[in-house]
Amino acid sequence: MIIRPQQHWFRRLLGWHGSVLPHIMFRLGLNLAMSVIAILTYQWYQGFGFRLTIAPFSLLGVSIAIFLGFRNNASYARFIEARVLWGSMVITHRSLLRQIKSILPQQEQAAREFAALQMAFSWSLKHQLRETNGREDLLRLVPERWRNEVMNSPLPTNRLLLCMGTWLGEQRSKGAISDILWQSVDANLNQLSAIMTGCERIAGTPIPFAYTLILHRTVYLFCSLLPFALAADLHFMTPLVSVFISYTFLSLESLAAELEEPFGEEPNHLPLNAMCVTIERNLRDMNDDLPLPAPALPDSNFVLN
Repeated sequence: MIIRPQQHWFRRLLGWHGSVLPHIMFRLGLNLAMSVIAILTYQWYQGFGFRLTIAPFSLLGVSIAIFLGFRNNASYARFIEARVLWGSMVITHRSLLRQIKSILPQQEQAAREFAALQMAFSWSLKHQLRETNGREDLLRLVPERWRNEVMNSPLPTNRLLLCMGTWLGEQRSKGAISDILWQSVDANLNQLSAIMTGCERIAGTPIPFAYTLILHRTVYLFCSLLPFALAADLHFMTPLVSVFISYTFLSLESLAAELEEPFGEEPNHLPLNAMCVTIERNLRDMNDDLPLPAPALPDSNFVLN
């Protein structure tokens, strides 16, 4: 995620990091080449009576802009839902540990064990969503008594949820937690399960491919033919106007594709590493487990991962 300080309007015009411009530079270069070809061959194809006017492109451009708006709204809704789910996870982790420490004030070691399972859960979910190897974080965080069970599981995130439920059941069996309190704590475990399922739903259910494909094809066909419609009226200004219009459509299409998958590692994706560090810092602080990990900060390009 890009986290920038307030900038002067002119500096923002020149911003590069976090923009989709680096991803579409080659495509804009192709549009520029098509514009040059349109200018050089204008007299030739006019001789065959072949002439493109700006009228159909005006109508098509409005339609594409509307559909791109819907596409971006759908992608942004997925991004916001993913952020709300991870925000809810921070709240749920804090509430869970607060309940455990309030119910079992004398069992500091037990509270640390449960907090370790919580921290491992958040890091494991992050690795699951980004399809990265979470072995190092799991070895660092999972308590020894649960380590083999979690490490040997094909679904470690779900297994950690089961371990937390087992831990809670053990405390109930010992009589340390009453049935009423157990139900209250178990409700927060159910909330973690709902959050994990919501994230899996977003990661595993992209926007329908056919809808994305038809918009993708229409945008590129529009941008490819646009210079031939502009050449008759704009002549040598065709490349400038064509590239500018194409930049608008291509950047919106590229941004929608980027926001559609909010759990990735691109600059405009969610900072899952930073949120996992936030959860770990909070839980360790509640257990007086010092020193705390350093807070996650944006890098030199203002990107927070």
